[in-house]
Amino acid sequence: MLGQRPTLASLAEREWDLIVVGGGITGAGVLLEAARQGHKVLLLEQQDFAWGTSSRSSKMVHGGLRYIAQGDVRLTRDALRERERLLRDLPGLVERATYLFPLRKGKFPGRWPMTAVLSLYDFLAGIRDHRFVSRRELLSRVPGLDATGLSGAMSYTDALTDDCRLVIRCLLEAARLGGESLNYARATASRRDGDRTRLTVEDRLSGEQAEVSAPVVINATGAWADRLGGAGPDTAPRIRPLRGSHLFVDPTRLPVDDCLTVMHPRDGRPVFVFPWEGVTCVGTTDLDHGDDLDLEASASAAEVDYLLELINSQFPDAGLSRDDVLSTMAGVRPVIASGKPAAAGKAPSKERRDHAVWQGDGVVTVSGGKLTTFRLIALDALAAAGLLDARAARRARRSNAPLFRPLPEAPLQVDQFLHGVQDDDALIRWVLENEAVVHLDDLLLRRTRLGLLRRDGGAALAPRLRALTGDILGWDEARWEQEWQRYQALRERFYGVPPAERAAA
Repeated sequence: MLGQRPTLASLAEREWDLIVVGGGITGAGVLLEAARQGHKVLLLEQQDFAWGTSSRSSKMVHGGLRYIAQGDVRLTRDALRERERLLRDLPGLVERATYLFPLRKGKFPGRWPMTAVLSLYDFLAGIRDHRFVSRRELLSRVPGLDATGLSGAMSYTDALTDDCRLVIRCLLEAARLGGESLNYARATASRRDGDRTRLTVEDRLSGEQAEVSAPVVINATGAWADRLGGAGPDTAPRIRPLRGSHLFVDPTRLPVDDCLTVMHPRDGRPVFVFPWEGVTCVGTTDLDHGDDLDLEASASAAEVDYLLELINSQFPDAGLSRDDVLSTMAGVRPVIASGKPAAAGKAPSKERRDHAVWQGDGVVTVSGGKLTTFRLIALDALAAAGLLDARAARRARRSNAPLFRPLPEAPLQVDQFLHGVQDDDALIRWVLENEAVVHLDDLLLRRTRLGLLRRDGGAALAPRLRALTGDILGWDEARWEQEWQRYQALRERFYGVPPAERAAA
């Protein structure tokens, strides 16, 4: 388990084969695969694990239908094969879900183009589960859906997960294999010293600084990759940060049982409306993110309006407003820039979603890619770092061996979707004991999603949480009050619902 947080000084005394910087899904995947290969590996994360993109995605483990349309069949094939592997290895945490793509007369794509694409999609995944759903059945399954021009829908399957719990699951598995990880540890500088790369690291909790070193460092910091990956003032950035925002909506106001893929009336972009952890999630947007990356991303008022417009166009009788939104969630995708600046007019949604690996001065940088293909991305990074030869990398890619072993010592729900048991004391106790919780927001916004899924942000549970954190983490009354105030401020500022923008006079 992650257990008690190690000291930076103790980690600096050890010899490492590899240091990974970045505690999102890519870094966690690299840590796990390196530990599986028997390497002595350390992961450092400047915030909490999965603090950035990997707790703020659309929660989908999928092949990506639109990548086929863009001609990227290989990416779709790899993602679908990894999807099936994760469904097999992590039942409950990764769950198959039915997706419905409504078809409307005179609107592209029609039934037969979608049938052709889905036939290829299923073939690449090695399954067959797409079918046409009649108009009558669709309206029965999705009450309130706009019936204008509706001819039916195409049904297929992909998968849903809790992205943050997937990251934590990788870290837990890596720890059982000897991998070490430390959150709230920022790499502030790097230098090459002979055959080793040395990182200056600051423990953001204690203020302690130390130097750790390894023959190679893998920079898996996602949207932050240019900082450690060699982009300077005269170098074009390799990363185009794109923000995607979501709404969590009261399910009594927008009940859905299946994942809907619907087109926004304003620009024709596909947006998902789907059930997740007992609420309805709507997203995502796709915009250039120009804000400070060291601040948590947050949904803008315009993005909330955009997503509410989508809901009310597809469900015209719903009449949803900001009052129906429980919380918002925004993340920054680390998309590899195409070389065409945003000002040149290339739409964010047109950028490719594959990953890239580059290196210099003892640092191998990996960024981009999809949540679904994190294992393949990790293998590519390890190969570039010289820790996996070409033959071993091919063998690992083709391997069908299980990626994860059960956690028999954990409550059953910790390796499954939380399914409404997020406030179970046994589960929360296990998380506090085993998952390196430092701040209350680590627990309420990431390890569990209580802060997002409850209108009160978990306030009703405060007395129980106060007792558990005191018992397990040793927080006294002053520390609890400090953490509660910190959490409430973060939730309101970055996960709340911004007021509507006033029209110009």
